Amino acid sequence: MSRYIGLALITLSLVLASCKENSAEVTRDNSEPVAVNTLAASNAVKANNADVSKYLDFNDKADFEAADRGFIASFPEGVIKDADGNVAYDYGVYDFLEGASPDTANPSLWRQSQLNAKHGLFKVVDGIYQVRGYDLSNVTFIEGATGWIVVDPLITRETAKRSFELVNQELGQRPISAVIYTHSHIDHFGGVRGLFENDSDMSGVEIIAPIGFTRETISENVLAGNAMSRRAAYMFGGLLPRSPEGQIGVGLGQGISNGMPGMIRPTLIVDGTGQTETVDGVEMEFILTLGAEAPAEFMFYMPKWKAFCQAEIINRTLHNMYTPRGAKVRDGRLWSQYIDQAIYMYADKSEVSFGSHHWPTWGAEDITRFWEGQRDLYRYIHDQTLRLANQGYTMHEIPQRLNLPDGIAKSFYNRDYYGTVSHNAKAQYQLYFGYFDGNPANLDPLGPEEAGRKFVAYMGGADNVIAKAQEDYDRGEFRFAATALNNVVFADPDNKVAANLLADIYTQLGYMAESGSWRNFYLTGASELRNGILDSPTPNTSSIDMVRAVPFDLFFDLMAVRLNGPKAAKKDRKLNFVISDTDEKALLIISNGTLHHRMGHSDDDAPTFNITSEGLVALNAKQKTSGQLLKDGSAKIDGNPLAVKGFFDLIEEPPFWFEIVRP
Repeated sequence: MSRYIGLALITLSLVLASCKENSAEVTRDNSEPVAVNTLAASNAVKANNADVSKYLDFNDKADFEAADRGFIASFPEGVIKDADGNVAYDYGVYDFLEGASPDTANPSLWRQSQLNAKHGLFKVVDGIYQVRGYDLSNVTFIEGATGWIVVDPLITRETAKRSFELVNQELGQRPISAVIYTHSHIDHFGGVRGLFENDSDMSGVEIIAPIGFTRETISENVLAGNAMSRRAAYMFGGLLPRSPEGQIGVGLGQGISNGMPGMIRPTLIVDGTGQTETVDGVEMEFILTLGAEAPAEFMFYMPKWKAFCQAEIINRTLHNMYTPRGAKVRDGRLWSQYIDQAIYMYADKSEVSFGSHHWPTWGAEDITRFWEGQRDLYRYIHDQTLRLANQGYTMHEIPQRLNLPDGIAKSFYNRDYYGTVSHNAKAQYQLYFGYFDGNPANLDPLGPEEAGRKFVAYMGGADNVIAKAQEDYDRGEFRFAATALNNVVFADPDNKVAANLLADIYTQLGYMAESGSWRNFYLTGASELRNGILDSPTPNTSSIDMVRAVPFDLFFDLMAVRLNGPKAAKKDRKLNFVISDTDEKALLIISNGTLHHRMGHSDDDAPTFNITSEGLVALNAKQKTSGQLLKDGSAKIDGNPLAVKGFFDLIEEPPFWFEIVRP
């Protein structure tokens, strides 16, 4: 039964673990490297990348100067390891980026990756320092009256600990006086345990976060987390080698650390714009930015240094209004308004602006230009998508007609390194209209396998489709060839000729992609078409902090989305679920294949599953089985134990390594 009760946290652990697949080489059976296809760049790719080189001003080295500015030191070894000697983050693996852009990479993405790969401790201004390049995000150290105020302590304990060691080594040892989580994504709080040697070091440390932080850290992606995590392996390139033909970065950063994430619950909540707090002697003025880049987020200004923390609302890339791994759509209008609020409140006051990713900006004039460019970027995509939609254009037509004006598009910080204009425009369409474009042909189309078989039949067979796709490939016309061959693969997944040609097409599309996410999706899809799904262990992590943070009601929502509806449709039943040491309880009801929970309720006629709060944590963290908990008294069943088992037998655990590029 532990398998079923524990599954409620499996989704969460997969969301976290998807941010940990960062191996430098892909392995099969955890031993031998998979051969990496080093397909040459086609002439079409070379032409595309040459056009990018002509359009953008690659002679402008201002970003390189800014990214190097204030450099103090780095570690020489090129790798961060955990206590057992396992690699937590290999920043040396990106040394190949020091050369000129190869034919197999979009030169704009290559440039961004060169900048993101710069690593070490940097001075922002006297009193504010950043460690960059040791994880997907930055960690910032602000000098308080008694110790360091730490902003966004990375993803895992290991990288945060090593970053703090570098600060101690170069700037002298000081305690941690406060920690600030700017928002509810794990790359901005997960490493917090690495800042403290033991629990006593946390005494009196203020933990500051936006309103809704704790619930949003758990709930944003949990219910659909299994599928999101599988797709994240594509998006972040976790299954790809780091090489000019493989993963070269993600645009927002280079890669994601391996290690143990954690969380310390906030002690001070920011719940409104204009809220001012004095943190270890440092005055901070907050702008709340809920529902834009993250469900719970803020930016803040420090008058002492005339310094603005832009969090992840302002970045040196177009961000995601829809993330390809899957998440709720974000509102570009709202995002733009938050940036504009920062402009009229703080731009002319600020002498430096720093963020959770990338490098700082100095000087009010450059800051204003940067913020205005980012503001205009999100607003343009939002408004022009709606303008075109109101003219009758659909989600798939709009990106072909939406071209950013040069005043936006020629700024490197507005390029498609992470998000893209194409999928963000579709996101804004979806925000207002959903997936349906109004065309009756798309009300009830066939599924991909049946549609693939029909498509192939209409085209006169797979050989005809492959021949026409090969002609398109030879002409460098990849996009419809990918669509056509995808139909062949879904009609006949054993057609190796179609799969290999589609893999070659995906490879070429990856080579020309400016978005790190798109490149990784294309190249990972190509790898799985050629090699199949690797025999890899299911990602898992047992972060006790995150397990403890799961709200009790969300635990039951997770169970509900794992209920086998058809199997449960004729098995209506009830179960009392009780946390014995806190008196929390819920009545679970299976009715017509659905699972409902009533918090605070019980039914005298239903069996009861009792468990202590620590027992539930141990079960979900897979530290103990239900049998062990029943034996040691941490769990108890009142009523028919077979009825309890029968209840949980209706809850299923989904497979993680499901197919994406094949049926």
